[in-house]
Amino acid sequence: MHSLCMASKTISLSVEAYERLNRNRIGVGDSFSQIVMRARWDGETVTAAELLEEWKNSPPIFNESELDSLETARSATDDIPKDKWSPN
Repeated sequence: MHSLCMASKTISLSVEAYERLNRNRIGVGDSFSQIVMRARWDGETVTAAELLEEWKNSPPIFNESELDSLETARSATDDIPKDKWSPN
């Protein structure tokens, strides 16, 4: 029988670090390893150029017909605002 198990390391944390990890649990089954893997570290920031490149290479969020539907729905309910300066 084979057992799938991940290698692990034992570490020591300050009480403050432990409490911070514990506060960032998403659910009961969320492990400290999962919390650490979700963390963003200072060296892992994304530059504006990298973000723009990612945006350019991503598929569009909406296709043309969806955009037309959104515009039609918006136009149907988009009344001209009342002139707040008129006496009426």
